[in-house]
Amino acid sequence: MDIIVTGASRGIGRELVKILAGEGHRVLACARSGKKLLELQAEVGEAAQIIPLAVDLGVSDSYDSVAKTVKQLELNPMVLINNAGYLVSKPFEELHANDFEQTFNINVKAVFLLVQALLPFMPKGAHIVNIGSMGGYQGSAKFPGLSLYSAAKGALAVFTECLAEELKDEGIKANCLALGAAQTEMLAEAFPGYKAPLSAAEMASFVADFSLHGSKFFNGKILPVSVSTP
Repeated sequence: MDIIVTGASRGIGRELVKILAGEGHRVLACARSGKKLLELQAEVGEAAQIIPLAVDLGVSDSYDSVAKTVKQLELNPMVLINNAGYLVSKPFEELHANDFEQTFNINVKAVFLLVQALLPFMPKGAHIVNIGSMGGYQGSAKFPGLSLYSAAKGALAVFTECLAEELKDEGIKANCLALGAAQTEMLAEAFPGYKAPLSAAEMASFVADFSLHGSKFFNGKILPVSVSTP
C-alpha cells in the first residue's frame, strides 16, 4: 500500500514511517530536513520502501512538489497522514501576528492545500488522517501558552468533519485523531522537563493501526486519544 506521511523526520512521524515501512508499505516520507529523512531511510534499511522527500509545507509551491512526486512515481496513496505540526508556547499577550500566521499556516492551511493537491491521485477507499490535539478538542482541559496551537488544532478538527462530507462521493474518508501528550521533540521544546505518559513510538503504533483500519469504522470523526479525561 502507498502511504504519505508529513512531518516524517522526527517524533511520531518518524516512528510512523518506521512502523509502516517495516510492515511492507511504500511510504513517501515528507519533511523539511532531507538529511534526517536519509538518516531514517538508512536506519530502517534498504529492504524497506521509504521515499524521502525534502519539502517545506510552509512554502506555497510545496504542495505541487509533493503531487509531482506522486505522479512521477505512479503512487496510489491509500493513506495520507497529515502529521506535520507547529507549536508556539507563549502567554496570550506576548503573541504576535507572525506567530498566528505560522501556526495556522502549518497546522491548517498546509493540510487544506496538500489534500487538494493530492486528491486527483487518491483512489476510492483512501483514508485521510489529520493529527490533531486534545488542546483542540472541545471540552478538554486547556493550558496557558497554547491558545494559538489549540485554536489551530480546533480548526483542523472542524475542517476534517467538512472534508469527510465533501469527499463522500469520491469514497474517500477523513478522520482526526486528537492526540494527548506523547514524548516528542516538539513537546520537549515547548515544555522542558515535562514527562509525557506515552512515548512517540507508542503513540505512532496506535496511529499506524488506525490509519490502516480506522476508516472501516469511522468517517468525519474527531477521536480523543488520551489516557486522561478531558
